[in-house]
Amino acid sequence: MTTPVSQTSADGGQALRCAPVHHHPSWEEARAQREWGIDTVLAHVGTATDPATGAITTPIHLSTAYSHPGLHQSTGYDYARTASPTRDVLQDALARLDHGVASFATTTGMAALQLTVEALVPPGGRIVALEDLYGGSFRYLEGLSTSGVYDVDLVLGAEGLRRALARPAALVIIETPTNPMMEQFDVAEVATWAHAAGALLAVDNTFLTPVRLRPLDEGADVALYSATKYLGGHNDVSAGVVTVREEVLGKRLQYRLNTTGATLDPFSSFLLLRGLKTLSLRLARHEANARRVVAFLESSPAVSRVLYPGRSGMVSFEVAPGTDVARLLEAVRVFTFAESLGGVESLVTCPSVQTHADVPPQTRARYGLTDRLLRLSVGIEDAEDLVADLRQAFAAAASTR
Repeated sequence: MTTPVSQTSADGGQALRCAPVHHHPSWEEARAQREWGIDTVLAHVGTATDPATGAITTPIHLSTAYSHPGLHQSTGYDYARTASPTRDVLQDALARLDHGVASFATTTGMAALQLTVEALVPPGGRIVALEDLYGGSFRYLEGLSTSGVYDVDLVLGAEGLRRALARPAALVIIETPTNPMMEQFDVAEVATWAHAAGALLAVDNTFLTPVRLRPLDEGADVALYSATKYLGGHNDVSAGVVTVREEVLGKRLQYRLNTTGATLDPFSSFLLLRGLKTLSLRLARHEANARRVVAFLESSPAVSRVLYPGRSGMVSFEVAPGTDVARLLEAVRVFTFAESLGGVESLVTCPSVQTHADVPPQTRARYGLTDRLLRLSVGIEDAEDLVADLRQAFAAAASTR
């Protein structure tokens, strides 16, 4: 199972090529040696890619242009937008992690969503998506609906999806768990509904990562990521990922991405490869810390409800009346009041005024996103320091009553 990359054919078109110039053992080769667990796959992303030097770390190929051996001949690399050696190594690793046939690394998570929609849904096609999505995804889909380019149905919950998919559709988009309400979905069940309606299913797997969920194994057609988050893990690279189960989808995405050019640059590809190597270790620490934080929140009189899916380091909670939200956010010291998530540092976000500010208040109210709901991205610090920080912040916020 390898990642197709583009190669200019003799007639000037784009063929599908399935190996970087520098040999990287295929998934089948790895399985022939032994069954590699995901921790081994992660630790070895990018290794054995430069036999000329034996470099353990993947080289950063900054060149944007590549020489041709002759007329109508190519090494497989012509121009960096079409294919880059460093990006190819990354995409190969990403495809393996999700058991996909092809992965595409984009400039941002939103670019990954846009690529998926515009490559896989014909103009006028019907899209069914959850209303309870990341605010940027909602804004994008709502804009498509308003423009009339696509027929977009935004629905709530599993029952909303089931009802909407009683009619034909082209694409279904879900998150599990949802951001920030942490509602979880049975991907296999939603895939059955989607396919019965003639639709492809795309699952935003940013919160769980392939370490906790492989959507393609559950019947989804597309796995989406904001790789800026857990996959990168260090708040220093912006990237998105689209991974697909079938080659025909890969070809459509490849053509669209080469045309529009939202490809990830070599240095960001290198940083993302570096981040992947510790993903499993980091996620285990995120989750252990999140469970400790959840236990504290559930015992605190300053909190009225806690939303935690039991996996990932993402926790949402609603501050009880009488606690000053603004003061609480000013008082944190170990947590940082900032947007984004999935990095080693713990962050706290107020979705109604940050990530979901463009979602209409009446829409937020329908699925329970209030102005008092806060979202934590629990990092890898000492768990007791995180709890102590929240405890002192609650005390500071209560003192203003």
